[in-house]
Amino acid sequence: MSAPLSHRPKVVVVGAGPAGASLALLLARGGVAVTLVEAGTSLERQFRGEALMPSGLEALAAMGLLELIPDLPHRPLGGWRFVVNGQELFTAPEPLGGDPSRPCTLVSQPALLEALLKLAGTYPSFAIERGQPVVDLLWQQERLAGVQLRDGRQLPADLVVGCDGRGSLVRQKAGLALQSSPSPIDLLWFQLASPAASPLTGCFTTLVGPEGVFSAFESASGGLQLGWVVGKSKATPELSREGWIERMAALSPPQLAAWLRQWSGGLGAPSRLTVQVGLAERWCQPGLLLLGDAAHPMGPVRAQGINMALRDACVASARLVPLLCGQATNGGQALDGSLAAIEAERRPEIEAIQALQALEAARGEQLRSQAWLR
Repeated sequence: MSAPLSHRPKVVVVGAGPAGASLALLLARGGVAVTLVEAGTSLERQFRGEALMPSGLEALAAMGLLELIPDLPHRPLGGWRFVVNGQELFTAPEPLGGDPSRPCTLVSQPALLEALLKLAGTYPSFAIERGQPVVDLLWQQERLAGVQLRDGRQLPADLVVGCDGRGSLVRQKAGLALQSSPSPIDLLWFQLASPAASPLTGCFTTLVGPEGVFSAFESASGGLQLGWVVGKSKATPELSREGWIERMAALSPPQLAAWLRQWSGGLGAPSRLTVQVGLAERWCQPGLLLLGDAAHPMGPVRAQGINMALRDACVASARLVPLLCGQATNGGQALDGSLAAIEAERRPEIEAIQALQALEAARGEQLRSQAWLR
């Protein structure tokens, strides 16, 4: 028999990224009292991954949220293209395998997150705190018992879920170490606005040559997004807009090079994205669960961050909703067992994906650094 509403556990989810927003929605939909805490007033970022892989689309479908996509800025990805020394090496059309009805789809992540929050707001058990960062954790003996906000308010909770990204304050305050994997690269991220379609023909294109390596794709919201690879120890090159365009054009086939030069005025200044890959030593302890990049910062290869975050939320909600709606915490033993089961279910896929990312990144670095191999 379900516990009375007044005695049901309360959950605080920290961070309104893909893991946090979708988990908070699913908890609220199941009748769990949940407060979502988001440090920012806006969900816009210089870069948010857009690629929903079949794995991410499968998670959205399992959560009953796939129907949100048609109403958001989105488009299917045409395929994957690789260019070496200005010559196309191959193009692999989507879908690469699996369900042909679910090719990789690009979607505006801020629009997706806002849609999740709007839907969550239709449930009476959902509350949100925007623009109020968490500054500390509340403890009751050895158990996490809530969070403290910047304005001094305290939010008691039977469960705190840290979904606050790769630099997770929740993870740090809980004393959970991040086991980092070395990365030899960072990314300089650009946006290029243009009124004309590019020659990329909908493909995610990686270009390698003597000048370096960059990737380009047509954003779901219009224009191009471009990522230039830079060595971890290297300073950000001080180049003008035209200088960057010429570097990119030097790696590009003639048609793309001409297009880049034509629309060079739309290129924005680069933002340096520090590539961090790691795995928290543990994702849970009494009263605490880490999900998404807070538990496992993902590398940029194949845009797996959003997809793994959605899959985390799918698994977590499936285990937590029946438990939290069906009984009181009973001292937290059943809840803590469920948290450990969530980690045990999710960790193997994360470890496998990170290993594949590392392998592909190493091969890309070989191409970048060794001219004879190109």
